[in-house]
Amino acid sequence: MLFQNRKVKLVSLLFICVALLLSACGSSSEPKTTDTGEKTKTNSESSTDIKMNPAGELPITDEKVTLQVLMLGEPLVENFATNAFTKWLEEQTNVKIEWEIVPKNAAIEKLNVTLAGGDYPDVIMGFPINTVQQSLYGKDGVFLALNDLIEEYGVETKKMFENSPNVKGLITAPDGNIYALPQVNECYHCMMSSRMWINQDWLEALKLDMPTTTEEYYEVLKAFKEKDPNGNKIADEIPLAGYTEQGNVSFASFIMSSFVKRGNEDLIIDNGEIKASFVQPGWKEGTLYMKRLYDEGLIASESFTQDRNSLKRMASSGEQNIVGSFPQNWIAEVVDVNTEKGMAYAHTVPPLKGPGGVQSTPYNPFSMKQGQFVITDKAKYPEIAFRLADFMYSEEASIRSNVGVFETDWEAAAPGDKGIDGREGVWKKVAKPGGVQPVQNNRWVNTGPSYRSKDFRFGEVELNANGGEQILYNETSTKYEPYRLDVDEVVPPMFFTQEQSEELANLLTTISDYKNQFLARAITGDIDVEKEWDNYLLTLESMKLERFLQIHQEAYESYIKNK
Repeated sequence: MLFQNRKVKLVSLLFICVALLLSACGSSSEPKTTDTGEKTKTNSESSTDIKMNPAGELPITDEKVTLQVLMLGEPLVENFATNAFTKWLEEQTNVKIEWEIVPKNAAIEKLNVTLAGGDYPDVIMGFPINTVQQSLYGKDGVFLALNDLIEEYGVETKKMFENSPNVKGLITAPDGNIYALPQVNECYHCMMSSRMWINQDWLEALKLDMPTTTEEYYEVLKAFKEKDPNGNKIADEIPLAGYTEQGNVSFASFIMSSFVKRGNEDLIIDNGEIKASFVQPGWKEGTLYMKRLYDEGLIASESFTQDRNSLKRMASSGEQNIVGSFPQNWIAEVVDVNTEKGMAYAHTVPPLKGPGGVQSTPYNPFSMKQGQFVITDKAKYPEIAFRLADFMYSEEASIRSNVGVFETDWEAAAPGDKGIDGREGVWKKVAKPGGVQPVQNNRWVNTGPSYRSKDFRFGEVELNANGGEQILYNETSTKYEPYRLDVDEVVPPMFFTQEQSEELANLLTTISDYKNQFLARAITGDIDVEKEWDNYLLTLESMKLERFLQIHQEAYESYIKNK
């Protein structure tokens, strides 16, 4: 298994790489000289002219080969061509990359025009090529099927499939082919990201216990409002504040899970059948509970209009805290955790038990970006292109791609260092004076294929004993993990046909917008939940909710067959 004897394995890799660098210097090809003085094979030559070393051995070829790559840009990367990870990757593999970088704000248009016009390179990398595009261009032969390449050369890819069994099914199209490789990042706390942070200092000041039920949470919020927990003798406390994001009321995600089980897009799998959580009786009860909080002034009215930056200003301004609790994956996105004032929020409210006995944590175990690496039918060296991607799934390539240069950005853990999960540590970031500069040229910053398993992430030794990953791990493992949904209850990311996708696009927008608007209006009292609930259900029915669920069901059954 990856990261067994974690530190020994990673340190060994570093010594191996030195030897590989020395062995990659020779060249026996009839070369072309590049503008940098390097001698390289070009794509005008046949792939049969290139002799590869055995699968899993580096360099991939003894003579340098060039691949043309269309790459999605990343604002935090100064220059992909001169990037330290790019240079290291080229040295290890003997593959020279010729880049065409596309800014993020032009990504969709550029990808569509490039594919439609037929003027595309060997490899398209870093774009979130969706499952519809994968199926469509895979069927047309524009994207090569990778199954045989994986079987013959996929040393690291097959390791990833073995250690993360969900991945293969998620990237397999309905026809049984794999047309694109993903980026896998098993972020433990991200899998259960619906959490509520609370001001522990206020709980202690009022001698209150951490709430465990919806009724106890109501009593805590009421005390925050009425009993001056910040001690300034001013009624300035805001018990609960949130924000809106993509039409959703942020705090509703956490609270609603105490009334009805819910997952991605507020859907759930019940004994193999996909159902909508937002038409269940529990959804109505959760809405009424939140209306009660709002009616009593326990929820900031700004929560329905402000964005996350506005919430940050609300929670961070002033010398004293005025917000009692707020929803967010990580508190540092709202308050400054380097201050005592900000660290007052370093505790989460556990999933609350609702009046009907529901106590659940939304769960998304499918931690990956689809479509990060495709090989096109223009590639003269598809085997070499695939082996480049396969190598990027290795442990050292993944850490260099996402963290940076060894001994400059990260180093091996010292004896006795503990990782995030309490086991022996493997690696740690190098402390830098003044903090890390946002724009850099040592790593790719979450772009392209890489594999960060749970073990990899848990192997990090945080420089700060109260660092973010450690807090998130502790809060998630002790409070949220025990109540998370079962994997079989979670709707996975799935492949849809072009026809299904086009139909879903309209249905999803209509249904989601109406659901979110009804919830916000019901909480704020703009409509009467009791009087309007039946009409709400009828309206969703008229918006073809049944067809929406049917399309998901068909795709889910196809996913199960390929799993």
